[in-house]
Amino acid sequence: MVMELSGAGWRSERGQSSCRIQCTDGFSSQELCLQDEKYYLRSLGDDPRKDTADLRKDFPELSADVNVPSFFEDHQFFSSVLRLSSSGLQLWTHYDVMDNVLVVVSGRKRVVLFPPSDALYLYLTGDKSEILDIDNPDMETFPEFTKVTRYECILGPGDVLFIPALWFHNVVNLEAGVAINVFWRHLGADFYEKDLYGNKDPALANRASQMLDRALKLLDGLPKEYSNFYAKMMVRKIQKRTYACDS
Repeated sequence: MVMELSGAGWRSERGQSSCRIQCTDGFSSQELCLQDEKYYLRSLGDDPRKDTADLRKDFPELSADVNVPSFFEDHQFFSSVLRLSSSGLQLWTHYDVMDNVLVVVSGRKRVVLFPPSDALYLYLTGDKSEILDIDNPDMETFPEFTKVTRYECILGPGDVLFIPALWFHNVVNLEAGVAINVFWRHLGADFYEKDLYGNKDPALANRASQMLDRALKLLDGLPKEYSNFYAKMMVRKIQKRTYACDS
């Protein structure tokens, strides 16, 4: 069950029906979870079609209790997202294009991080890794995964973790809990696509990816052996650029 939260209540992300739950002072996140269910809920802006989530506006009575370190100027702020999730829930390995901090309010989480230089070893589709079980991966299917550099920590109530942009992270809830993510634009505003969730790649990166797709399509017009040869030449150019940046 995946749901989303706005200041007015909860609404289902899947299906046409919606449910609303009144949150009272005695509310416990555990009460949301049936015996055989897992849940993940995240806050939305006041108008989900045009507003980003902002704890200060959506839940002012809660935001007063959250003291986030001043890593950024006010104009760089993008969103602050309230998240509730059940024990055992895992958030797949992915990256974000903005710097952010993860603030644990209640419960415990295990967070595993991989540096951006490990992108070639994580078998990415878009911004997500195809490797679902990072503790016991299928090494026949994902042999390059042995080359990653893994960082791991356990977070509890009151802990704050800084997650730099482009760092891959995988989160497992060891207990049901509440957390907040605060995202900010560390690059100039012109670098970012218009996006309420903040997970679109920068505009220039999207354009470069589209150009690469067009280039590969052009190669399809050549005989197969020529197409493969010049595709490898393009890969080599990209590798040289990548290795130079990593060093």
